[in-house]
Amino acid sequence: MSKIPVYFMPGLAASAAIFERISLPEDIFEMHLLEWEIPLANESLGAYAQRIAKKIRHENPVLIGVSFGGILVQEMAKFVDARKVIIISSVKSNLEFPRRLKIAKATKAYKLIPMSLILNLENLAKFSFGEKINHRIKLYEKFLSVRDIGYLEWAVEKVILWDRTVADESVVHIHGDLDDVFPIKYVSDCTVVKGGTHVMILNKYKWLNANLPAIILETKIIAD
Repeated sequence: MSKIPVYFMPGLAASAAIFERISLPEDIFEMHLLEWEIPLANESLGAYAQRIAKKIRHENPVLIGVSFGGILVQEMAKFVDARKVIIISSVKSNLEFPRRLKIAKATKAYKLIPMSLILNLENLAKFSFGEKINHRIKLYEKFLSVRDIGYLEWAVEKVILWDRTVADESVVHIHGDLDDVFPIKYVSDCTVVKGGTHVMILNKYKWLNANLPAIILETKIIAD
């Protein structure tokens, strides 16, 4: 029996290294890691999704995306006959955006974000206090792979201006109840992971490893 190909797309600016703790049974699944590429000048999200979709070399793959990667794989599904689309710590439409993102869209405030600050994590660390913040910065230093200002400006804009208003009911949504980027109170129709934050791909990997096979194969999910 041929293995089920599973393609993973990381979150905004992150490298596929965020999936280093994810493990699927090798006798059933074949894991493939996708990476972000620098967008072309004035490239739409749809055109970008089509370009990344060309990297998929298997028929009927499973697409799994985290955060902005979750938005991207939903757009890629327009160009790929996917067996299943799974999003983690993401949203199914812009109706699930928190109020601050809707305000940012209306006011275009996102254009004022200094992307150079995001890129210079070392400077950010100097002005941060507390172990929690410094721990998160260390995570970003390890997993942030795309340090291109043009990409960051493009990506932030494409998230905020995402125009999907009707969720695809076939999309499987896994979400943490402590997600601070996309708060659970705005999200509906999802499998909730207790204690899961926006970076639960890193710290709730045991739950994901235990349950992703069942979710893909549509068998029973293991309890928390």
